[in-house]
Order: sequence, then structure tokens, then C-alpha cells
Amino acid sequence: MTLDVTEISPDHMFDGGDLDCGSGLILLIRENMLKVPARGILEMRSREPSVSDDLPPWCRMSGHEYLGKTAAAGYTRYFVKKGSGMQQEETALAKDKEDARKYEWRLRARSTGHLKSTIYARNFAFDVGQAASFEEKDLHPCALEYLFGALAGSLTTGFASECARDNLEVDDIELSLSGSLNNILAHMGLEEGDPSVRSVALKCFASTFDE
Repeated sequence: MTLDVTEISPDHMFDGGDLDCGSGLILLIRENMLKVPARGILEMRSREPSVSDDLPPWCRMSGHEYLGKTAAAGYTRYFVKKGSGMQQEETALAKDKEDARKYEWRLRARSTGHLKSTIYARNFAFDVGQAASFEEKDLHPCALEYLFGALAGSLTTGFASECARDNLEVDDIELSLSGSLNNILAHMGLEEGDPSVRSVALKCFASTFDE
């Protein structure tokens, strides 16, 4: 007999937004699974397509039963029956949190040309120019632009993820950033002083069709 997941009444529900299983979603699943009684059912809502492939094998490895999924307006509903006891789930969650706290990001950097280095991280490689540049055009972004760009990108992606978890459809998110150093001349070796970042100013623009 085939289970009709649309008729399931879950014991607990949470929204995973657009997180994938490798970006903290598993931690959220374990955290919310603690709120589900033994053999109870957890509903997770997600907008990330890869969850459809990754969640069923994770359930098998974790001792839970994957019941199925159903499409909804702008997201997918996933249903998981709790298989392990409270103690096992708490132990697994504690281990996952400890592994997350100890995680180290690794990369390599090589000088690969005039005023250019190549960064290798996971399956990515990207070129970085000099530390700072005043030119209107360069062959490669300078290191400061990567630093400020990483901050801006983290904020726009994070904002979009939080909107997704709150079921808010955002049409566009854009962020403008301006940053300055305490003394760029100190970095250039022209003066003594502090070359660290002095200020970062951000302005975010978001539009949505929702009222």
C-alpha cells in the first residue's frame, strides 16, 4: 500500500529555507528531530533541489525512515519518521555540532604572474591581483576587493536564506559597499601607521512581490 504523504499530520515542522545538506541543514534536522516523539513524524520544508537526492540516503544512515515528499507553493515538503531514540539523537547532534566547531577551511595560494596569485580551494581556483589598487581597470580584482566582496556576498546570500526560511519570496537583493583603510600609505611602505580596515558602509536594496 502506497503512503499518501499529503494526508500526513506531522508532530513537528520546520523550514530549512534554501540550505543544502552540507551547509547546516543536517544540524537543523537533528535539532528539530529532538522535538519529535519516538516514531513520530518530522516535516521539513525546503527550497533547495539537492535535498531531494541527499535526504533519503541520510535518513537510512541515521536510522530514520524517509516517508516521501510533496510539492507545495514555492517549496517542497519532506516527511521523516523518527527511528532512533532521544539519547541516540542527542549524541549524534552533539557530535555534529562538535565537528562543525572544529571544522577548518583550507586553501593554497601560489604566485602565478606579475601582481597575480592563484588561490586553490576545494574544486575552485581564482586569481587575485595586488593587495590594493587605485586603478579604474585591472586584469584581476585586488585582495581588498575580494575581502569586501566576500563580506557583501555573505550578507546577500544570508539575507536571501533567511527570507526563504520565513517563506518570503524576494525578487531581488542587491548590496552596495564602500570600505576604507586606516592608512593605505602604511601598507605601501610610504609611512608608519596602521593599514587595517577602518570602516565599512553597507546599503541593502531588496524587492519582493509580496505585500
